[in-house]
Amino acid sequence: MNVKIRRIFKYTFFILVGIFLGWIIFEYITFPNVSRLREQNPETTSMIEARIREAVARGEQPKRVQSWVALDKISTNMQRAVLAGEDANFVTHNGFDYQAIQRAWEEAQREAAKEAKEEGDDQSSWIPPMPSFKRGASTISQQLAKNLFLSSEKSFFRKGREAVLTYFLERNLSKRRILEIYLNVIEWGDGIYGVEAASQYYFKKPAANLTQREAAFLSAIIPNPNTVFNPQKNPRRVARRQRIILRGMPHVKLP
Repeated sequence: MNVKIRRIFKYTFFILVGIFLGWIIFEYITFPNVSRLREQNPETTSMIEARIREAVARGEQPKRVQSWVALDKISTNMQRAVLAGEDANFVTHNGFDYQAIQRAWEEAQREAAKEAKEEGDDQSSWIPPMPSFKRGASTISQQLAKNLFLSSEKSFFRKGREAVLTYFLERNLSKRRILEIYLNVIEWGDGIYGVEAASQYYFKKPAANLTQREAAFLSAIIPNPNTVFNPQKNPRRVARRQRIILRGMPHVKLP
């Protein structure tokens, strides 16, 4: 190897090291202070800010209805329903439900194989793609990390940041606090954030008084309350998911 080539490799190495160190410094400076959430409720979230920007871009007045309530003021029916619908192993996992990830992988493989067959692909030489890891693989802790701090973009970088944030949420907060924050910030319709606002909007009652069926209904629309699981647009789909959640509610453990 001549001197010129060695010099190129040397400069390339230093450039890559510089980029890596710059990224580490950037992450350190911009990384959220998760520990403050032990005592301090978040004033806003990445999801809420994104919805505000979307409304402004459409020329509309942004809507935000939200009223914070402590976990003790939220019906245990609602707590059970959200765990049954979103994260049945919430109490026992460390932020990542590996069984759910495995199920999501297997489901993605089946869906991809089905699509390949329908499209007439030669499956003998077909390589299954990476799964999209739909909502079934995301724990409440992961969903909260994304909701609070991240954009909706789909990339390995964002998933990596989500994993780190999930780790620190689980390390710094109790399970009860994670569930409390989650129930108070997630979206339940156009401009409706948190379980208290959702309970008042859909049932004209406080979240403390939700029945099993009402709680299962609210849990059923969590994945996408504006379109796919909008009860006005897709009532049958919501009703089916509500029934599934009702069956699972007695079997989940509360933190």
